[in-house]
Amino acid sequence: MIWHRPIRIEFNHCDPAGIVFYPRYFEMTNSVAENFFREVAGLPYEVMMAGGNGVPLAQVTAEFHAPSRLGEVLDWQLSIERIGRASITCHIEAHHLDQRGAGSHRLTAGLTLVYVDGSGQSHPWPEDVRARIIAFQEKP
Repeated sequence: MIWHRPIRIEFNHCDPAGIVFYPRYFEMTNSVAENFFREVAGLPYEVMMAGGNGVPLAQVTAEFHAPSRLGEVLDWQLSIERIGRASITCHIEAHHLDQRGAGSHRLTAGLTLVYVDGSGQSHPWPEDVRARIIAFQEKP
């Protein structure tokens, strides 16, 4: 299953040439993950943090395919590659669709997040969260 989130490229994402400054892509991948946890896993970041938990990034990979420009809307796509006892690996792609519907692949990223408690130690996923992520992963 693939979860989608559109993000418009704004001025704050861009360098003086009007293209996305590459660290901003990492902010956008974090936004995609955060909203996935809110909307699909049922575990908003503010709820995790209020309980002294979080999902820090343990590993990230990125491949930049083409520049993105101010005003474009990117279709961010997240799928789950693996869910472990206390971690999750997400595959994320960003695509731009022009007015004709032709696509342009902009970014491929891999994120591994680890569920931790307030001391920073890994902690097993809550069973209900794990079940929702697995159900999402198994949807046709």
